[in-house]
Amino acid sequence: MINDVLFNQINTYSDERGFFREIFKLNEEFSKEGLGQVSHSLVYGGVIKAWHSHLKQIQWNYVLNGLIYVALYDLRQNSPTYKETMTFLCGENQKVFNYKFPPGVAHGYKCINGPMNIIYFTSGEYDEDEEVRLKFNDPDINFDWLNLFTIK
Repeated sequence: MINDVLFNQINTYSDERGFFREIFKLNEEFSKEGLGQVSHSLVYGGVIKAWHSHLKQIQWNYVLNGLIYVALYDLRQNSPTYKETMTFLCGENQKVFNYKFPPGVAHGYKCINGPMNIIYFTSGEYDEDEEVRLKFNDPDINFDWLNLFTIK
């Protein structure tokens, strides 16, 4: 587990009509850093979006539908989990949660069952200069995105 990465269980209330789900509670520890922007992304099956991190922003993600294989990599030299990688599945048929990662943690995912819709909250507004982009096959991270499975 990478230091400062959090998972937040989500309450779902179901009945014969469907369900109501509390995705983010803005008064919780999970969101104490403030809200700068809410974004939505649609990703097709098999697509890899990796790697990037933020210089200052904290990000929270929630997968609405579809399934992704998420990988996080700690780039923070002063972190006890520096250069560690963690992975998990997020989306359909998984435990329902949202997840938070701090600045300096590179993140990426592969859509293994799509299309996938993801909602993400960031503590600041989109700023290209605030992002650090790395190649999906960065040799320092040494993560093999291409050989992960894809469900069609």
